[in-house]
Amino acid sequence: MEKLIEKANILIEALPWMRQFYQRTIVIKYGGHAMVDEHLKDSFAQDIVLLKYVGINPVVVHGGGPQIGQTLERIGKKSDFLEGMRVTDRETMDVVEMVLVGKVNKEIVALINQHGGQAVGLSGKDGRLIQARKLQLYRNQEGDKPPELIDLGMVGEVEAIQAGVIQTLEASRFIPVIAPVGVGSQGETYNINADLVAGKLAPALKAVKLILLTDVPGVLDADGKLISSLDTNQAAKLIKDGVLKGGMIPKVRYAIEAVKEGVDKAHIIDGRIQHAVLLEIFMDQGIGTEIVSGKE
Repeated sequence: MEKLIEKANILIEALPWMRQFYQRTIVIKYGGHAMVDEHLKDSFAQDIVLLKYVGINPVVVHGGGPQIGQTLERIGKKSDFLEGMRVTDRETMDVVEMVLVGKVNKEIVALINQHGGQAVGLSGKDGRLIQARKLQLYRNQEGDKPPELIDLGMVGEVEAIQAGVIQTLEASRFIPVIAPVGVGSQGETYNINADLVAGKLAPALKAVKLILLTDVPGVLDADGKLISSLDTNQAAKLIKDGVLKGGMIPKVRYAIEAVKEGVDKAHIIDGRIQHAVLLEIFMDQGIGTEIVSGKE
């Protein structure tokens, strides 16, 4: 009987959060180990379906870097990276689109549907959802030399979000699953970082939360300890002071921008934990790191 009461108490603990987020949108970036491990894939799909059934609107944006790399390797095409981003010529862009839109996206859609949801797969081309432009990336040079422009090919950044197609799907009880491929003004296709897409999509949808799944516990301090909560000013200082390294820097930047653009909270959590999304949303003490608005 005690175990049954404990289960009831867990549901009661989740009730205020269900009430608070009812009919609100939560944007979730799905990537890393959670997309590879079979048990984690199932638990993620279950989390998404449960959110929809309790009246919350999850929107999933997914990555697919490892799958793209494997496909390029199979066809004998070398992957080059600059500043941590894949150099994407036109041939590589064709592979990126094929893998993200034609394979990874449909696998996620099928998994969510298998667990009782009604997911619909989209790319940024659908309804001109993600309007993009070529990413202009500069690298500082020594001395008085001007910054060097790095050409990454068909790598893009978000210019605008046309959220109407997502809102229509949400109102019809569907779960949007979005591949981070954008469309340019001339119809050209761009490969865009999935964290960036999620960070721009969240304020466009007036989302209450942005959740980024990672392969680390969250944001760590200089001693390697998890920071459970940061405001945008504190998070920016961690970047400026060099505490954050590698791929965590852009994740935190996108989270800061999303919060400044109106998202209530951004969360960077460990996707290697089963049911990580539910634990972060419905428990009084979440997992990972939350980023909230700071004083200007």
